[in-house]
Amino acid sequence: MAEDSRAPARYVWITVGLAVASSLWFVLFSTVGAGHAAIAYLAVPLEGAVAVAALFQLWRTVRGDRTAGPFWLTLLIAAVFMTIGYVLMAVNAALHTVGDLPPDMPLSAAGFVGLGFALAMWAVGRVPVGAMHPGERWRMHLDRLVAFLGGATVLWHFGLAPMLTADERWSAQTLSLVGLAFLLTIAGITKVSYLGDGPVDRTAMRLVATMGLTAAGVAVMASSFGNAGGVPSQSVVLPIAPVLLTLAVRVQARATLGGRRVSRRSSPLLPYLAIAAGDLPLIAVAVGPLQWPGRVSLIAAVLVSVLVTVRQFVAFRDNKRLLSDIRGQEERLQHEVSHDSLTGLANRARFRDVLHAALATGTSATVLLVDLDDFKTVNDSLGHDVGDRLLVAVADVLRGQSGADGLPIRIGGDEFAVLLTGGTTVGETVAQRILNALTRPISEQRLLVQASIGIATAAPGATIDSVLRDADVAMYAAKGHGKAGYVRYVPGMEEPILAHIQLGGELRRGLDSGEFRVVYQPVMSLLDGRIIGVEALARWDHPIRGQVPPSEFIAVAERTGLIVELGRFVLRETCRQTATWLAEFGPDALQKPSVNVSARQLHDPDFVAGVLAALADSGLPTSRLVLELTESAVLRGSQVSRTLHELDRLGVALALDDFGTGESSLSLLRSFPAKIVKLDKSFVDGIEVEDAEPGARDARQAVARAIIQLADALGLETVAEGIENEAQAEQLRQLGYTLGQGYHLARPMPPEEFTRLLAAQRRAVIA
Repeated sequence: MAEDSRAPARYVWITVGLAVASSLWFVLFSTVGAGHAAIAYLAVPLEGAVAVAALFQLWRTVRGDRTAGPFWLTLLIAAVFMTIGYVLMAVNAALHTVGDLPPDMPLSAAGFVGLGFALAMWAVGRVPVGAMHPGERWRMHLDRLVAFLGGATVLWHFGLAPMLTADERWSAQTLSLVGLAFLLTIAGITKVSYLGDGPVDRTAMRLVATMGLTAAGVAVMASSFGNAGGVPSQSVVLPIAPVLLTLAVRVQARATLGGRRVSRRSSPLLPYLAIAAGDLPLIAVAVGPLQWPGRVSLIAAVLVSVLVTVRQFVAFRDNKRLLSDIRGQEERLQHEVSHDSLTGLANRARFRDVLHAALATGTSATVLLVDLDDFKTVNDSLGHDVGDRLLVAVADVLRGQSGADGLPIRIGGDEFAVLLTGGTTVGETVAQRILNALTRPISEQRLLVQASIGIATAAPGATIDSVLRDADVAMYAAKGHGKAGYVRYVPGMEEPILAHIQLGGELRRGLDSGEFRVVYQPVMSLLDGRIIGVEALARWDHPIRGQVPPSEFIAVAERTGLIVELGRFVLRETCRQTATWLAEFGPDALQKPSVNVSARQLHDPDFVAGVLAALADSGLPTSRLVLELTESAVLRGSQVSRTLHELDRLGVALALDDFGTGESSLSLLRSFPAKIVKLDKSFVDGIEVEDAEPGARDARQAVARAIIQLADALGLETVAEGIENEAQAEQLRQLGYTLGQGYHLARPMPPEEFTRLLAAQRRAVIA
């Protein structure tokens, strides 16, 4: 292959060397009279033989092509005929040259050269232009006709016409060959100008067509020097033609072996250039021996054609600019349709198109579904502008970590994806790179963000929806494993997740159907067993599943957002029921009912209004209500803090539930407007056991003692949770606790049972 690509270059250098040697000989011949005039006829046949060899080698390479093979074979035959003709001319010159004037061209030589020119013109004419619309083809023919006439006018006026009208008559064969060469040149140039992409290289075609211009040089020599122009024509002008032909072979060989196809459609400037060329003979006539009126008319005609050409050129330039603007706008619109406006990543539509193409072609496709953990906290605490900038920073991370095979996508909100195609990159590798990059602060605010990633690879016969479903299932599994990790989908993984999702649908139906109820667990005095307060708890009586544990449906309610509606139901029902109890048993029967509130509820902009509405509808004063919050819910940003302080100003008491389990418990007591602290059950378990793990009992007691001392110092009430036996209650009493809650004191009970408990307490007080 390398040898084939170098061989055409050798032919070019040989023909160039022969042409240069012939030109140097002519310089010596014309200056010092060196050599015989017949030597001028040697270069062309020698170069022709070299060109034939080059064409033969090229034809062997491209003969399998249905277009390029016949074209170059025809040119090979044409070169053979022309070379034979020039050999006959050289022999005739050697035998019949008298002095410095060569003889006329023999008829046999003219026949061979003319046949070669005709075959070359036929080969150029047979090359297909390519598929065109009928209207476009009609315009092409019109432009070619304009170009042909313009070029023919110039060559006629300055080349062939002077030979026909010269005092020194030229032979018919010479005139015929010159005219045929002119025709080949004009037809070839106009044809090449409209040649599109194809197996015949456009540059090679241009070089072949340009060979005919050597005939124009011969005509100029003949019209300028008469018969004396024969020697420079044969030694300087005509040797250029074989050089052009071997160059064409070289270009075609490189295009064929290298797979290069750089040809373009025709230039619309060609007709305007032809009009300008047609004006040249008019100008030449105008400056000749004419009367001034005729000269003015010709100059005016030329001026009009020039102005029309300029006008058309300006219109063409404006149209080209307009089309460029339209194409640019189309590209922008296409980009906007397929890309996310905020991050610049591909969007869901582009994602589905690329995934569909990969599945349709059988290309390996792996989807990484990336969901940011707790992103809503950023929006709620720092604002949506900061959240948007964080999304842009995450997009930059995905761009940098997706690799060459990865297409990063923003699905929507804080959900992203990476589509891996090609099969060279492992999904787990990219997922780990993304997680590693997110361990460092990003965005202008230098925020830390975590992500859960689900990985799914398309199985044979997979659809877009099935791949996305599998990735979604894997992503939820990653969140269930503690977030900030990745999980690859395996068959069967979707069963618990789908059950979880199904439970969410049933939860919606259960809220609409009234399947939820509220039970109440008393908060008791550890000193005398009197009921001090009550904690409201939600229960779900499913018509098929039976009683669904709160540990299952609370998590589903949080994920689906139904916790807001469920919490609103528990709050309103608790306020209504408490008002009923106070009306029946008096204001001292029950001090404060408490309702659990989640972080999702605190982010609800209507939460405070909902609390006030529930109190107003039941007639319960704000001072009678306690809202219990976990420490993680309190640490959710400025919006949550504002909500809690507003509730405190309204008189609603706030309690820190599960106190002591968070990292910022002590600092919260200073910044959070709490009124009640509830000691977590983990510090109560084992507080009474003498043979517990060494140091464990003392540690629990130390924590419990420190919390109540801190609460007393800050003026806060304390409630010990999870009391399971009398020993625990006694130990807590010794530590200073006066209020407790747990199964030992009272289990959660329906309102009817709690009513009987209040009635019994009233009877005991009366007695």
